[in-house]
Amino acid sequence: MLIVSNINFSYDKTITVKEINFTLNKGENLALIGESGCGKSTLLKLIYGLYDLDKGEIQWNNNQVLGPKHHLVPGMPYMKYLAQDFDLMPYITVTENVGKYLSNFFPEEKKQRIQELLEVVEMTEFANVKANFLSGGQMQRVAIAKVLAKEPELLLLDEPFSHIDNFRKNSLRRRMFRYLKAKNITCIVATHDVQDVLSFSDEVIVMKNGQILEKGKTNSIYNNPNSFYVASLFGEVNQIQIENKVHFLYPYQLEVVFDNEDFKVEVRQSYFRGSHYLIEASFNNQIIFFESKHAIQSRNKVGIKIKKDL
Repeated sequence: MLIVSNINFSYDKTITVKEINFTLNKGENLALIGESGCGKSTLLKLIYGLYDLDKGEIQWNNNQVLGPKHHLVPGMPYMKYLAQDFDLMPYITVTENVGKYLSNFFPEEKKQRIQELLEVVEMTEFANVKANFLSGGQMQRVAIAKVLAKEPELLLLDEPFSHIDNFRKNSLRRRMFRYLKAKNITCIVATHDVQDVLSFSDEVIVMKNGQILEKGKTNSIYNNPNSFYVASLFGEVNQIQIENKVHFLYPYQLEVVFDNEDFKVEVRQSYFRGSHYLIEASFNNQIIFFESKHAIQSRNKVGIKIKKDL
């Protein structure tokens, strides 16, 4: 179990991470979300032991995580941290990068391990290519395989799919998170991609200004956001006041009813989303988003309502 107890950290006089408390059970996947600069990446580095805490304590399985003041080489041996710069050796092959920290005493086992990991990240055909000839997305996939090589107990990922093309990203995510669950590897992912969160994380921590705004099960945070900021991290959201209560509603939670005179909006734009259109409209100088099976012409006025099954 990971226990983060009341930690503070600052790069200078300004506190970057403040009063962070949470626990994470073995084998669970936690997503860190929040606007850029909110402290997600710094928190990952603190958990890995790259910085010394100003206050508080971090423990993994009853072992205290200590920073550079206590270790000649920063970082914990039972953890792996994937930064956004990949940390690959450019002039050796993909195979050599992935197997860099694997023992040479068992060459056949090492070969099989590298092959297994290259299949997970879909890089088998590039096994003998030097890293400097790879694209940014390919480098990122190799970096993921490299941090998995020695099968860490805790994996820390900072925007792990940010350079990978969408057509490959979806299958890679499924493969990697399925692999982590099968191996019971605990994982913390700092991400801006809502698909990393909704489909694969067991829990979510929402951060702002270096502090935790909300923590809980992913579906609970998504379905019951406590603020517009939290809801907006999952996509477009509407803030609508009904009977003196503010509701945060996603576009799919509203539907078109042309005869609703009480809640009539003026359409501004229709955006094709494949299975539906996202409609942007205005209501009392407020922007409203809702979904429709068909495009609606700009300046048309239509009624909308909250779906009954919500």
